Amino acid sequence: MSSQELAETESAETAAGEADSAASGSEADASESAPTGADAAAGADAVTAPETPCPVVDSIEQIGSKWRLVVLHELLSGESRFNELKRETDANARTLSRVLDDLQETGFVHRRLEEDSPVATYYSLTDKGESLAPVFEEIDDWAHEWLAECSE
Repeated sequence: MSSQELAETESAETAAGEADSAASGSEADASESAPTGADAAAGADAVTAPETPCPVVDSIEQIGSKWRLVVLHELLSGESRFNELKRETDANARTLSRVLDDLQETGFVHRRLEEDSPVATYYSLTDKGESLAPVFEEIDDWAHEWLAECSE
């Protein structure tokens, strides 16, 4: 199944689930809020679902855009100037500038301005950014094993 077909299937399943939830109305809300069976017996010791998203989801939101991943991967090779990153990533200047700003704000990238003539701006990974190296290695290994286009 292609990724587009998978996305369409997931979208249809989500829509069907939302329709079922809306149809059941407050009955579902009442049954979800009142503990029953073993949960009622366990009382305060019952394990509840976390109120915040999974740490994996939070992590993916921080690094998960295509261009963020491309820039982070490129900076794993070492410090680069803006135009070097632009050339190596094939990103347009506006996109690259926005991505670098985002990565600085989230603490993955450090920006160094060298004011000697000619003025140059260098970008490198912070310790937080460098800590992603094993993550990229694992994703690379997984992709070579499971994604046909990476194995060719």
